[in-house]
Amino acid sequence: MATITECRAALDRLSDNLARADGEVRGAAAFDRTLSCHVTDLDTTFTGRLADGRIQVESTLAGPPVQKAQIRLRMTGDDLVSMVDGELNFAKAWASGRVGLEAGFRDLLRLRSLL
Repeated sequence: MATITECRAALDRLSDNLARADGEVRGAAAFDRTLSCHVTDLDTTFTGRLADGRIQVESTLAGPPVQKAQIRLRMTGDDLVSMVDGELNFAKAWASGRVGLEAGFRDLLRLRSLL
């Protein structure tokens, strides 16, 4: 089972990957939205922002998210690490319910190129 430190490191790697992206992927990530990622098996939530093509983690909280972020992710720590490492396909994991993503319709349309 992935640790909180490994999950935070995975979010940092994802942020670095988004920052290095170009074209359509860079454009999809280059907007300003609040973000939460609830790691279900650790019952821990990372909160922050998706801004300027980067994920900026601002806090780590015990339990599910207290406030409703504009983009909300839910998954196990192992799935988070596996996705960032390229071992788990996000679209397939989302379609099967293994990973949860909630956002407004317009945000989902923009994020689809990241999937």
